[in-house]
Amino acid sequence: MRIKRSVASRKKRKKYLKAAKGYTGALSRRYSLAKQQYYKSGKYSYTGRKNKKRDYRKLWITRINAAARSQGLKYNELIHGLKLANVDINRKMLSELAVNDPEGFNEYVNIAKQSLAESVQ
Repeated sequence: MRIKRSVASRKKRKKYLKAAKGYTGALSRRYSLAKQQYYKSGKYSYTGRKNKKRDYRKLWITRINAAARSQGLKYNELIHGLKLANVDINRKMLSELAVNDPEGFNEYVNIAKQSLAESVQ
């Protein structure tokens, strides 16, 4: 009995071409190129998920630094002062406070300033 592969191979090709919709040029139309780009896109998305975490942390630190400098304190002094005062707040929450609740952020800045002043004495 002879084996016919046309249905299975068409199904396999359609899977990759369907996933490659939106790719530019021949990458969305030619099977071999679409398959290669499909796997490469998977690698890009994996590294992108890792880079997203770095990018958000950078953004939070930039926001905190800008808000802290407006209060006369550098970012590293603010973080060090909060650590000395045993205040556990992450950078995401600090940046949200800096953007949405400046009065609340000022309280954390004052806590950091006090703890820094006490550590010098």
